Amino acid sequence: MTDHTDLAHEFPEMKDAIHLLKLNDAHFKKLFDQYEAIAKELHRAADGAGGISDEHAEALKKERLTLKDEMYQMLQTAAPDHTSAGDTCGTASCGCNA
Repeated sequence: MTDHTDLAHEFPEMKDAIHLLKLNDAHFKKLFDQYEAIAKELHRAADGAGGISDEHAEALKKERLTLKDEMYQMLQTAAPDHTSAGDTCGTASCGCNA
């Protein structure tokens, strides 16, 4: 089992916002690139191609989660409202149906 998931897979309803922020927001792009680098390192380690200690893997997972949380906050601000008249989009990870 691998740990590599890209951000668009994590937040499919925000795919367009991810693309726009990568193009137009240097800070988001930097966070995105860091997230991808960590995800790839974890993926290689899980596939046996890169030996890392359990402690290092846990530290990378925590850093990846911190980056994902920060990017999610930026996406929430940048993403257009995808609901109308109080309806929810039905996507559990979105937060609009809370």
